[in-house]
Amino acid sequence: MKNGIYFSSSSKVWDDPEWVFGIEDAGYDGWEISADGRYRLDDPEKRRIIFDIIGSTDLGITVHAPYGDLNLASFNYPIWRESIRQTCLCIEHAADLTSRVTIHPGYLSPIAKLDPGRAWGLQKDALREIGAVAEEYGLLACLENMISIKEFLCRDPLELFGMVEDIPGIGMTFDIGHANTTGTVQEFLTHIGDADHLHLHDNHGSSDEHLALRRGTINWEKVAAAVRDSYSGVIVIEGRDLDEARESLAVIRGWSL
Repeated sequence: MKNGIYFSSSSKVWDDPEWVFGIEDAGYDGWEISADGRYRLDDPEKRRIIFDIIGSTDLGITVHAPYGDLNLASFNYPIWRESIRQTCLCIEHAADLTSRVTIHPGYLSPIAKLDPGRAWGLQKDALREIGAVAEEYGLLACLENMISIKEFLCRDPLELFGMVEDIPGIGMTFDIGHANTTGTVQEFLTHIGDADHLHLHDNHGSSDEHLALRRGTINWEKVAAAVRDSYSGVIVIEGRDLDEARESLAVIRGWSL
């Protein structure tokens, strides 16, 4: 594996940071920080604790920007501006830790459903601002494909590609678990060489369960073949706990990457 296998757990954003030591003990190469809850990088005390943890391990780092209650396609101007501000602030604080920050696209509010083209434009404008900050700080902000909730933007490859097209500083995170809920796993695998970052987890195709690999319905043999042939970046396993982290890692170790 060229750049390593990392673990992330958004379900642990309120847990004591001591759990992070278990990522290295489980055999992972790195940790993707879900920068929310007790792990917000813009909070000086939380940041100090995170740096103390990192300094006590050999874990590589990537970052997932906060997304709760934020909407980069909001028609409500103060919410839209705050969503951009928090995303850019995370990028600034992540710059000395990583070259990749994953960000979520926006979604259609009830009023935005009346003018989805405007929402698309607001999201593009937000990405231009975010991309400029990412370039300034020397990293890539990677927009992630979303789950099968119809209000979300970027649920299929073509929409994701169209959203990031010609915006410097913006890349793409392919989430195979999310793709399984929209029936687009094969489409994303076909283009996996274009991915700048990769998230893996399993589900049964109807909701975002974040199961260990092989506990859902994704054909992981096909995923493994595509990754071997066309992807050489970091792989992030997203899971609920360290037991499932070990379970998923054992599956990937069998891929001969």
